[in-house]
Amino acid sequence: MSELFIVALDSLRKNKLRSVLTLLGVVIGVTTVIGMSSVINGLNASVAGQFESLGSNLIFISRFNPTVRGRIPPEMFNRKQITIEDAEAIAELPLIQAVSPVYRWFRVTQSSTSFTVRYRDRIAKNTIIEGVTPDYQQVFDLQLAAGRWFNEADDRHRSNVVILGHDVMETIFPVNVDPMGKEVELEGNVFRVIGVMQKRQNALTPGANPEDNMVEIPIGTFRRLHPEFKDLRLGVKAASQEAMPGAINQIENLLRSRRGLRPAEESDFAIFTMESFTTLWNDISGGIFTVMLAISSIALLVGGVGVMNIMLVSVTERTREIGIRKAIGARRRDILLQFLFEAMTLTAVGGIVGIAAGGAITLLIRTLVPFLPASMSVFWTVMGFATSVGTGLIFGIYPAYRAAVLSPIEALRYE
Repeated sequence: MSELFIVALDSLRKNKLRSVLTLLGVVIGVTTVIGMSSVINGLNASVAGQFESLGSNLIFISRFNPTVRGRIPPEMFNRKQITIEDAEAIAELPLIQAVSPVYRWFRVTQSSTSFTVRYRDRIAKNTIIEGVTPDYQQVFDLQLAAGRWFNEADDRHRSNVVILGHDVMETIFPVNVDPMGKEVELEGNVFRVIGVMQKRQNALTPGANPEDNMVEIPIGTFRRLHPEFKDLRLGVKAASQEAMPGAINQIENLLRSRRGLRPAEESDFAIFTMESFTTLWNDISGGIFTVMLAISSIALLVGGVGVMNIMLVSVTERTREIGIRKAIGARRRDILLQFLFEAMTLTAVGGIVGIAAGGAITLLIRTLVPFLPASMSVFWTVMGFATSVGTGLIFGIYPAYRAAVLSPIEALRYE
């Protein structure tokens, strides 16, 4: 085997340019696999970290399940609304720590007069408005950069107080101005700033997180300003992660009872957890990786055809050498192994170069995009190398067979 390896390397050395051109397809294919797996690993780690930071004992309740695939069925729009009374009833359940109803309203528009926050002549556009309760901070473990959260008095009196998202604050207030206590205009109403949120992480849109272009107001104030808005969602914090199954079961039974659903009827509401979002993300990232894997397979296929072509040329060029080897005792098996090993060595070198290129891309991503902790996967590194060697094995069989079945007499007479 060591002699075959030396002969194979010597063949590559004698035909440097031809070997490099032949390896391009294999290198591109392996580099794509390594690079994409590293990016997907980084995204998965970042997204998983964000979900974990929200807590593993979070439960969400809505008319619609946001993780549903495809178009929302029309009948879902006729479902009963989730109500404040539902939230109050859920809060009384033994396995529930806290509940926060949430009204979220946003509309992307080019108009500077809709959904804007203004401080003097500075405006934050397309801002998301949320009406929340004092328990919202506890449910989602939110941190403030300055100020305080809402209290029961703010909600009960429907006070015009607001907590600004990080990006909203930076947009409407100059650097040297403290926003605390300042009055801002929101939808034509004057609100007093009582707090500013810390910047939130986002794996997919760093520096442009929609959650930072948001303002929070008391839910009572929101209902006073928009009594027509009925689409309520609930954020629920279970007593612990271990209590999650029991808490979900209690919530489902309670809501079905409050809605008068019979045992055979399907629930007209959705209960989902952070695990649902994780599953959805894994499906999305898996789909992206599958597409890139298909592209890399095409590159490997092209590389494999190139290897077969070059090996057939090599067999033709070395016909007299094959004849001499057979004349001095080489068997068909020996010739077959020789040329098969050369093809596998050729693609193995391409695999090593592809792994090195993929590692360089991973390092470059980690350096230029710090928020994305790209990391090489041991599994896909091994798979990339094994696939490159396998490409040489598959596409080298026919040329090796052609060399093995040559008649030694005809080979020696070949010119």
